[in-house]
Amino acid sequence: MKILVTGANGMLGQDLCPILEDMGAFVIETDVDTLDITKPADVERILTAEHPDAVIHCAAYTNVDKAEEDFETAKLINSSGTENIAKVCGRLDIPLVYISTDYVFDGTKNEPYTPDDKPNPINNYGLTKLMGEEAVKKHCKKYYVARTSWLYGHYGKNFVETMLSLKDKDELKVVDDQTGCPTWTVELANGIAKLFQKPYGTYHVCGSGSTSWYGFAKEIFEQSGLKVNLQPCTTEEFPRPAKRPKYSIMDNQKICRDWKLALADYLKLREV
Repeated sequence: MKILVTGANGMLGQDLCPILEDMGAFVIETDVDTLDITKPADVERILTAEHPDAVIHCAAYTNVDKAEEDFETAKLINSSGTENIAKVCGRLDIPLVYISTDYVFDGTKNEPYTPDDKPNPINNYGLTKLMGEEAVKKHCKKYYVARTSWLYGHYGKNFVETMLSLKDKDELKVVDDQTGCPTWTVELANGIAKLFQKPYGTYHVCGSGSTSWYGFAKEIFEQSGLKVNLQPCTTEEFPRPAKRPKYSIMDNQKICRDWKLALADYLKLREV
């Protein structure tokens, strides 16, 4: 199976590509220097020439807060760029996997979101990712929308590394009134691979179980054997440019493992 990956140099892509290769796939790695998804001619030329058996579209604008002030760039990449990919995949009948986010939801639900729940994003990042989802559904008959959440991995800036870098602070306050599903990039990559055995459609590919950002931080420090003066706080005490859903727990149909088990493996590999 020949799979083309966009955003291969990103935090997810760097874990995903080796996992696909270990499964026996021939992986075509692309990033902005080899495939600018915002340029329709580039997308047309490369996908037509390579004609892969599937495309996994990881390339994205992921700076949630900056998207509030730079909506046009976020829209260009997450919406227009995705539409460029989707149009060619649809025309060439290439299955497309699109990585989306829990931020397509508004967080007002009090039970896990299912793939059938109606999106209602409350920030620009979530809106542009939803626009990407809609483009995929419009242009492709063969697609997987893979929504994930609270992503961390060894190859990018993430919450786990931020917390560990702040372990020596006299007091560390972390938001305790936002809940979600922490997801290791390796778990997401393995979950994406499983999608090819499932019917086309929308899936939630995130860690099983849930916690708050404070609970996530507490687990990081406990598993690392660190004693940190960690204190819970409210969203209002830690304002950010972009609104976050208070509740973004998703039902993943057991596609990924318990988030605590995944975190343990992440921390072990970090020490190697």
